[in-house]
Amino acid sequence: MENARKIKQIFKSKPVTEGAGVRLKRAFGYHEVPLFDPFLLLDDFRSDNLADYINGFPWHPHRGIETITYILEGAVEHQDSLENKGILEKGDVQWMTAGSGIIHQEMPQKSSDNKMEGFQLWANLPAKYKMINPRYQDIKSNQIKTATLENHVKIKVISGKIGDIQGPVTDIVIDPEYLDIIVPANTSYMHPAKKGYTLFIYIIGGRGIVKENGKETHFENEDLILFDDGDFIEVSAADASFRFLLVSGKPINEPVAWRGPIVMNTKEELDTAFQQLSEGTFI
Repeated sequence: MENARKIKQIFKSKPVTEGAGVRLKRAFGYHEVPLFDPFLLLDDFRSDNLADYINGFPWHPHRGIETITYILEGAVEHQDSLENKGILEKGDVQWMTAGSGIIHQEMPQKSSDNKMEGFQLWANLPAKYKMINPRYQDIKSNQIKTATLENHVKIKVISGKIGDIQGPVTDIVIDPEYLDIIVPANTSYMHPAKKGYTLFIYIIGGRGIVKENGKETHFENEDLILFDDGDFIEVSAADASFRFLLVSGKPINEPVAWRGPIVMNTKEELDTAFQQLSEGTFI
């Protein structure tokens, strides 16, 4: 018999300042390790105030992790120490595997309406992959297909598979799902879940409901719901459609040593990384 996943914990994103003064909302981060293993943090940088984001994220290092940037509105220019450069625009995704080390910058661009909307997710790498060569999967919006279900639920498939639609992000060690889902008003959606995998949803529009043993839990924009283990989740839209990101992945179950933009397994590995940064031998 299959079991519905129950709510494990609900989080409300909180204001933080990062980079060169970027004001954003953090749904979870350092203090929630290891609840979200293999994920490390989720930042929400939606704003229509230019001053909130225009100073961006100047040159900074990463090692031992993957950073996943998803843009809904606006544009972000990026470049790195490997001479990669480009612009992420509406609907684009960048899945960057920092591996052994990379130094990059991400600079939001001014738009006519000053609107910037996007999210950055950090995923951890297992010890044996932390020092692999860095790589990018740069995904344009037209590469991301949308599955439309019989009940008119729409699912943008970034990573994972819905029906016959395979997300364009592949070959990631934590076997992730990353979906952008819209559920119409007064409609339910049931999503199968891999046993033992961490799974959460982050609400980015409207209001939703999870029913457990006759009890209804309501959630809204900027709420994050972390689920217990089980075979599926079921959510419903309230009186209007609601939209959420669904993220799942295989836990790593290893020690986490985390300092700033570098995540390793031991303090000694962190010390080595920062010593290499100071000596100019990080890359």
